[in-house]
Amino acid sequence: MPTEPGAGPATVAASQRRPALVISNATVFDGSGAPRFAGDVAIDGDRITALGAPGTLRGAASIDASGLALAPGFIDVHTHDDRMLIDGGAMSPKVSQGVTTVVAGNCGISLAGLSGRGRPPQPLDLLDAGGEWFRFPTFRDYFDAFEQQPAATNAAFLVGHSTLRAAAMDDLSRAASPAECRRMCAAIDEAMQAGAIGLSTGTFYPPAAAAPTSELIELSRRLTDCGGLYVTHMRNEAEAILPAIDETLEIGRACGIGVVISHHKVAGLANHGRSVETLARIADAMQRQPVALDCYPYEASSTVLSASRLSMSSRVLVAWSTPHPECAGRDLAQVAAGWGIPAEEAVQRLQPAGAIYFMMDEDDVQRILAFPETMIGSDGLPHDASPHPRLWGTFPRVLGHYSRDLGLFPLEVAVHKMTGLPAARFGLHGRGRVAPGAFADLVLFDPATVIDSATFDAPVQPAAGIHTVMVNGTPVWRGGHATGERPGRVLRREGRA
Repeated sequence: MPTEPGAGPATVAASQRRPALVISNATVFDGSGAPRFAGDVAIDGDRITALGAPGTLRGAASIDASGLALAPGFIDVHTHDDRMLIDGGAMSPKVSQGVTTVVAGNCGISLAGLSGRGRPPQPLDLLDAGGEWFRFPTFRDYFDAFEQQPAATNAAFLVGHSTLRAAAMDDLSRAASPAECRRMCAAIDEAMQAGAIGLSTGTFYPPAAAAPTSELIELSRRLTDCGGLYVTHMRNEAEAILPAIDETLEIGRACGIGVVISHHKVAGLANHGRSVETLARIADAMQRQPVALDCYPYEASSTVLSASRLSMSSRVLVAWSTPHPECAGRDLAQVAAGWGIPAEEAVQRLQPAGAIYFMMDEDDVQRILAFPETMIGSDGLPHDASPHPRLWGTFPRVLGHYSRDLGLFPLEVAVHKMTGLPAARFGLHGRGRVAPGAFADLVLFDPATVIDSATFDAPVQPAAGIHTVMVNGTPVWRGGHATGERPGRVLRREGRA
């Protein structure tokens, strides 16, 4: 019998037939946070079949991983990859950095659940400014499209509250009526039955800002029986962040469900240092209810361009602009100066547009990253003309810059934060571990050289040090290039996590 996941490096009896592939002489980080060990890993089909001491396993084919680290494929828990997954599906920004599974539908924005409404309101336009990709009225429709043309990565999906509001309501500036709530509840039921893993909200944004806590609780009750998660871009990540955390915790308690605080940060120059308060509040709540959080390893955020964020930021870069695409990648202050107008007026002239805001403090970033329960999510925006470098660099940056170079935490901890921990919190069974019986989602990387290459000036750059990436036993990235394979699957909810 195969050992349970995390059993360690002892040799495990395999079948009489040689496995299809053996990765030999690797330094294995199994995703659990346990110490690394030297070993061989056998793969047959889409599964890991055995672990063995170095040089003890034989396969029909082999990869000599001497000098390389072998880890579970990274799980990007916070993405906006809904459209990228079905628009070609190469997923190069993700597989190039070792990501094998993405969680899409975050911040209240899902591509599924809205159809035929024309140009979507901000921030739904982060997925598609024109609206032609909002053509999936149900999650079943979206999943069918994915499975007919799979992507290079696996994907799990959240139902977007703002998307449901846009589909059910004629006026997003108010609370939903009882009839509108019933329509949204029915849509949540359909999505969860199709295999979605939870509900996401983005009450920071105008389409959902008017939704009272009572509306969020009513909708979230649809998750109680099926064990879905409530995942939120909270109402406030600045001065009122503590009440926003309290609202999130209240929703989880009222519905008896787990909550995930998305891209946790303390935003704005006036709030630098307040992660001491927020993490204490979260850690205390974790003693009484299921709470999780993720973050990205940068001092800058990225979303729609808004004048309300200018005073909170030390610098603003234009990520995209529909009427002025030539401004993508430029500093907003320079754009405004070139036009001879105030920055606030330039914001209006650029609309609709996206931006990168330098508004966090590095000490807060490191404190949140180092918090034991923090997972890693890129929050990358793949359709920005000049995207935030987190789209291409998040995971190698954690491994190379924060773990290896700064010593913020050991490499075992870094790998756990992006593999075993998110697999457990999101209920992704069989993922996030190097163990017999687990799916063969794997990444081989050089721990001495792995590092992000993407910068704010040149954001579309594959990371260094990523050797081979496998999804369900199939290589999707090798030798610095995508293989063209598309073995990804929809990872459906399987009961309570």
